[in-house]
Amino acid sequence: MRTRRVLVTSALAAAFAVAPLGPATAEPFPAIIPIPTGSMPEGIATGTGTSIYAGSRADGSVWRGDLRTGQGGILVKGADGRMAVGMKVRGGLLFVSGGTFGDAYVYDATTGAEVTHLVLTNGPAFINDVTVTRDAAYFTNSMAAEVYAVELSAGVPTGTVRTIPLTGEWQQVAGFNANGIAATPDGSRLLVINSTTGILYTVDPRTGGAIAVDTGGADLTQGDGILLRGKTLYVVRNVSNVVVELAMSPDYLSATVVDELTDPDFDVPTTIAAQGSRLYVVNARFTAPPGPTTEHDIVKIDGE
Repeated sequence: MRTRRVLVTSALAAAFAVAPLGPATAEPFPAIIPIPTGSMPEGIATGTGTSIYAGSRADGSVWRGDLRTGQGGILVKGADGRMAVGMKVRGGLLFVSGGTFGDAYVYDATTGAEVTHLVLTNGPAFINDVTVTRDAAYFTNSMAAEVYAVELSAGVPTGTVRTIPLTGEWQQVAGFNANGIAATPDGSRLLVINSTTGILYTVDPRTGGAIAVDTGGADLTQGDGILLRGKTLYVVRNVSNVVVELAMSPDYLSATVVDELTDPDFDVPTTIAAQGSRLYVVNARFTAPPGPTTEHDIVKIDGE
């Protein structure tokens, strides 16, 4: 049974900070979790336990909720000149892509305190997604053929940013390019999807050399957030309202489509996150007029 969408305004969420919002749903792990209206979300991330985070492209605020109860509140307050796009949690820190401002933020995932603000580029930018390994956090830029590596020491950013040009077989075209990013378990390769061409690449994080993954002609256009679990890769095709499940080869140079996941509650999902065996997407609703009353939510994929 699906839970009715409930309006949660950004102002109300901010007023309650991280306190629970509204009545708890009777259904554990609800199928639909409302997040602040008007927040224009794009990125979500799961953290420890049943925690989940969603960012706002409108003001850079970050909402934190509980997947078990469906309740949540604002963890990081919004501000002018900020966006929160793709995000990841690792080692108690929340890494957040800064969109058109060419920057990134790192917050304490429990308190919301800002750990650091990083300027990644002063050029054309839409810092879109991030993946975190033991040694670095890697951010994509949809407006430039570059990935940015933020050096980590004991899991904490050192402040050193390295620009990695995307070379080799990478094709930079008009429109949005590098979008979702994931790292292999050992951090030796990055997987990056180009939204416009639909080409999935494996990228050497040391050199930026890119090799197109042989997906057997799979349609991955509108590819947005991606999630790698073992040798299974999930690619969210936003406007198509589909999540493509692929089985990756051991060397990550080829992949086969296993399934295409969809849900009647999908409304332009953009990113995907996992908690245990459950998969969740966030509805960015790019086709809906943005505004303070536009509803947004997180959807648990049926069957998960």
